[in-house]
Amino acid sequence: MKEFIHEDFLLQTDTAKQLYHNHAKNQPIIDYHCHLNPEYVANDHKFDNLGQIWLEGDHYKWRAMRTNGVDEKYCTGKETSDWEKFEKWAETVPYTMRNPLYHWTHLELKTAFGVDKLLNPDTAKEIFDVCTEKLRTSEFSARGLMKKYNVKAVCTTDDPVDSLEHHKSLKDEGFEIKVLPTWRPDKAMAVENPAEYHKYVEKLAEVSGVTIVKFHDLIEALRKRHDFFAGVGCKLSDHGIEEFYAEPFTQTEIERIFDKVHGGTELTTGEIRKFKSAMLYEGAIMDWEKGWTQQFHYGAIRNNNTRLFNKLGADTGFDSIGDFTVAKAMSRFFDQLDKDNKLAKTIIYNLNPRDNDMIATMIGNFQDGSAAGKMQFGSGWWFLDQKTGMEAQMNSLSNLGLLSRFVGMLTDSRSFLSYPRHEYFRRILCNLIGNDVENGLLPSSEMDFLGKMVENISYFNAKNFFNF
Repeated sequence: MKEFIHEDFLLQTDTAKQLYHNHAKNQPIIDYHCHLNPEYVANDHKFDNLGQIWLEGDHYKWRAMRTNGVDEKYCTGKETSDWEKFEKWAETVPYTMRNPLYHWTHLELKTAFGVDKLLNPDTAKEIFDVCTEKLRTSEFSARGLMKKYNVKAVCTTDDPVDSLEHHKSLKDEGFEIKVLPTWRPDKAMAVENPAEYHKYVEKLAEVSGVTIVKFHDLIEALRKRHDFFAGVGCKLSDHGIEEFYAEPFTQTEIERIFDKVHGGTELTTGEIRKFKSAMLYEGAIMDWEKGWTQQFHYGAIRNNNTRLFNKLGADTGFDSIGDFTVAKAMSRFFDQLDKDNKLAKTIIYNLNPRDNDMIATMIGNFQDGSAAGKMQFGSGWWFLDQKTGMEAQMNSLSNLGLLSRFVGMLTDSRSFLSYPRHEYFRRILCNLIGNDVENGLLPSSEMDFLGKMVENISYFNAKNFFNF
């Protein structure tokens, strides 16, 4: 019987196979948005077992396990062992059929460990033991896995107050894989809770050396940290926002709003929106001045389950797709920057698939010929980084923009075993184009160009776009 994950997995036509094996398969990886722990890279961390590297912090798997009736102690509990958690995951895996977790699980087993067996309760112990033994060798350390998957660069996600000590040590060491920070100033905008915001501003003041009393002090402190990030190699910013903010405001209004929240007074909804609008604009100017790429991840409703948020905290699997109406605000935001001739390279990621066509047309409004694909429609994100979501994103981009200029895939993951998501994406990309060729929708005489197009989307577009 044929292996489930075989060399032509997801490739339905001869053309798709040719494109993947000859053009996509061996391209290096640039993972320009992830949540890896840079300390693990700096210390070349070795993982104790498969359960630890797979289940620690993976809210995708936790959601599936809860849905399958698994008790919380086997997801996030401290009282259960890695093996006990893994055993419950193995029981859940067969029930994830048609969920991308089923594909990812077996791609990771195959590509990292050479394991062809399907994970289920019968195979769990054998697979756990075989993979755990390998994980304890240098080939499967944090750096070993990055080298194994031919990773050339990763961009982590970092707060402006972070020391970046591990990024600096890797840079000073001359580690062959670029591990760069990404500027993620979400907390600098989070004025909904005045007490928490005041604590954050105090920390920002401490690390920047700027006494923050007024709004212009806040911006000065952020600029100093922005400069610091640039000195460690940062080339991208990222903003996790519910929606876009582009409310009209005056400097006097923003100074007054900052005084109010910094003094511990709750803001009105209108004041919050004005403040976020000002902060997004100020951040965008900083990015443009340095030639960075700005990223916007929008559309999530986070921490929906109050009871479990209070018990477990954020990023534990209780977030969902939102239904925000953002087109007008997004247009105003980019238009203001464009009018000021200060619009940086931009990547937009939507979480609600209904926005695909809107984003694909919005980016076309602000392409200006200064750089190929200056405005990018980001790859399927979070709930959309699966086969259907990736195909839908690429179809919208193809129909309404230029797929050929797309900067491609990223893991958006905390796991060093998530690099096969790049392979998954490349197989889906090649299958999409291959099917078009075989159905007469693209010319078979242009295989050289299509092959180069696949290579570019897999690697070279990102390399050139970010100047890596």
